[in-house]
Amino acid sequence: MRPSVISADVLFEAFRGRLRWEWIAGLGASERHFDEVAVRSARSGADLVGYLNYIHPYRVQVMGEREANYVSKCSPEDCARRIARIVTLEPPVLVLADGQQPSEALVSMCERAQIPLFATHESAAFVIDLLRAYLSKHFADRTTMHGVFMDILGLGVMITGESGLGKSELGLELISRGNGLVADDAVDLYRINQTTIEGRCPELLQNLLEVRGIGLLDIRAIFGETAVRRKMRLKLIVHLVRKETLERDYERLPHEPLTQDVLGVPVRKVVIQVVAGRNIAVLVEAAVRNSILQLRGVDTYQEFIARHQRAMSQG
Repeated sequence: MRPSVISADVLFEAFRGRLRWEWIAGLGASERHFDEVAVRSARSGADLVGYLNYIHPYRVQVMGEREANYVSKCSPEDCARRIARIVTLEPPVLVLADGQQPSEALVSMCERAQIPLFATHESAAFVIDLLRAYLSKHFADRTTMHGVFMDILGLGVMITGESGLGKSELGLELISRGNGLVADDAVDLYRINQTTIEGRCPELLQNLLEVRGIGLLDIRAIFGETAVRRKMRLKLIVHLVRKETLERDYERLPHEPLTQDVLGVPVRKVVIQVVAGRNIAVLVEAAVRNSILQLRGVDTYQEFIARHQRAMSQG
């Protein structure tokens, strides 16, 4: 799902310090927001902001030096016509960048049409980059997944599995081995672009890990600042199962790498059987190292198949 729309006043406050912009006109339209149809049809939040463009309506229209000259340095008739066309774009916000001074006609138009007009001395390119990153995250498809999300050897790893298999205890052991915790129990996942899933911890659960028999542990207070992460990109899912589940539902040596669909993005997946006496933390780290090799193009299973075929051809 995608979150609710964002209003002009929220956008202004989010970047008041970073862009040092002023609200020049359209103060009465503080609740003006992005068109919901445009948000749903946009491939990502980045599509909702760009330079002044009469072809793309319903987005934040940014006016740098060239765009400001286009609508102001012309005959009075052309100037009025070009500025009036901006109204048909129905922008949630109009941003005047590069330190450009708004013309009286532009300010008057924004007041009549109730379009918020912001002005900043920052470059138009910088404004667009900031707003695209912000809107991409705000309007990203999102979901919540149950598990322990960690930074293991620099890779974002989600540990999932059947109830009672000790996912949190495994997370605690991995933290004691130098890895980092992102979130325990509930993990917020966002698709920030077409191929990338980012995981974060809900604010209520930040730095906390629940271990049965002990209760809630503040990982940051116990292990230090380096034991927690704010966010990571999801690259691997480690799924813990019991012996009977593994034998019933999974092949011992799968022909193709396993994947799991998360918000429309296929994520690598490995399945580890949990039985007494196995060092699951070591197995998880080994799975992560193997996944790093696969991401670099090294496929141990395919190399074994090639070695087996060579042995067969040689009799």
